[in-house]
Amino acid sequence: MSLANLSRDDRLSAILADLFEQQQRGRPASIDAACREHADLADELRALWATAQFAAFALPRGDSPTVPQTPLEPMPPPDSFGDYEILEEIGRGGMGVVYKARQKSLDRIVAIKMMREARLSSESDRGRFLAEAESAARLKHPNIVTVYEVGNQNGLPFIVMEFVEGRNLSQRLSEGPMQPREAARLVAVVARAVQQAHERGILHRDLKPANILLQNDERETRNDESKPSHSSLINHRSSLVPKVTDFGLAKRLTVSPDGMRDWRTQTGAIVGTPGYMAPEQATGRKDLTPATDVYALGAILYECLTGRPPFLATNPIDALMMVVEQEPVPPRMLTAGIDRELEMICLKCLQKPPELRYATSAEFAADLEAYRAGEAVSSQPSGLSYFLSRMLRETHHVGVLENWGLLWIWHSLATFVLCLLTQIMAWSNVTDHTTYLLMWSIGLIAWGTILWRLRRRAGPVLFVERQLAHAWAAGVCASIAMFVIERVMELPVLNLSPALAVAAGMVFVIKAGILSGRFYVTAAALFLTATIMPLVDAKLLLFGSVISLAFLFPGIKYYRLRLRADGDSGA
Repeated sequence: MSLANLSRDDRLSAILADLFEQQQRGRPASIDAACREHADLADELRALWATAQFAAFALPRGDSPTVPQTPLEPMPPPDSFGDYEILEEIGRGGMGVVYKARQKSLDRIVAIKMMREARLSSESDRGRFLAEAESAARLKHPNIVTVYEVGNQNGLPFIVMEFVEGRNLSQRLSEGPMQPREAARLVAVVARAVQQAHERGILHRDLKPANILLQNDERETRNDESKPSHSSLINHRSSLVPKVTDFGLAKRLTVSPDGMRDWRTQTGAIVGTPGYMAPEQATGRKDLTPATDVYALGAILYECLTGRPPFLATNPIDALMMVVEQEPVPPRMLTAGIDRELEMICLKCLQKPPELRYATSAEFAADLEAYRAGEAVSSQPSGLSYFLSRMLRETHHVGVLENWGLLWIWHSLATFVLCLLTQIMAWSNVTDHTTYLLMWSIGLIAWGTILWRLRRRAGPVLFVERQLAHAWAAGVCASIAMFVIERVMELPVLNLSPALAVAAGMVFVIKAGILSGRFYVTAAALFLTATIMPLVDAKLLLFGSVISLAFLFPGIKYYRLRLRADGDSGA
């Protein structure tokens, strides 16, 4: 089968798989030659090959797939395979090859997917391939490609599936966007199918237009020809019946229970689905939920409406970064004629925090069906509550706080002790500016250095943590500057102390934008503290209590989350 007949993503996947197969067999894998042969894919091939090599380098040697000691010739398509006669190859990806075949005993046409590198893979690879395929075989739904048989023939895992005559949704969308109502109908049908999988504990994790096959409903077409259409919902376009494929074959993005990381799933995720991966999937989080598939369904709806995925970039790595960092362009800005209700349904699926999306695929499908029926949809913003939920939501960076939970607990104690000592000095009538300036300068800088060294000992420091460290350093500088200003202006000591609460509040405003909107509440509490401090005698004790609690409560929360995550990893 010529690569020219494949989609761009599938071409990339097949080329990279061939390169890696050559490398595994001890042959030189020339990325330069591949780029010359496929000039239109050269930039993406180089970026993805570098990613694949990094993933392979990071793979522990003892867990590497078993590689034969002698070079092997590529395995040709078999003429027969048990009860099946292979007719032709109809597709391939990084993990498997799909053949059109005839089942001899039942005289029917089927599709057979064979593991692409079966002889080169480990027992764990083959076990995962078959275990996930067996899960998919339990799904029975008219809009899910039926799995007839899962087996292993002479060490070669295979899956026998329903053969769907026709093209996939990706090929259809290459011609341009769909009509909004037809797009809503088609994606609603897909969402109902995905919901059944979720109810059986199966996440697809690789939903995209290429994994949705379009089958002509001949019965409906005949009915349309035999009688006048009485509904706008039945027309030529709606004779296309979507069928979801590759259930259970979705690419894993986390470390398997036995600790082995699979290079094919790592690179395959980048090759095949950068525009359809939810942020939590793109960042490698382990706690994937049905909301992950809901995001992908929303991305598919977005492309059906606009003719392009939610995020476009020059290479898949940049696309993944856009998924994590940026918001999609509203569909109505790209395509005229899209109703606002349908746009809201689509954008609700594409929310970064999973809790702001539809809780289930069924809820998503219900809103699409309500839209087509002219009924009210549930995705309409609800005024103030919607605004507050967005403002106070956690961002995708909030996970870094698990690295700081215990440190924040210690930091809350240190800041309280510093403020308590300062208050005791004030009550003892210590009026020397230099004393306060030295105590706060040495105390904050020394403690900040200790805190940073402790964090670095715990593991690599992320870029976002460095950004937060700069914000904290700015707060320290502002605090020290307050004592300098008091000395220069010859003001009474601690006369400007409310500025400490203002500076701390500004630091928490920055944290709210980067980590969690809930820190806006903390910032507001500190600003309120600044207004109260001039009215009370124990102003430093008040500030110390508020700022220590601001670090203590989230510190306890994220320390517990870290302990729970470590416990899950150990299990």
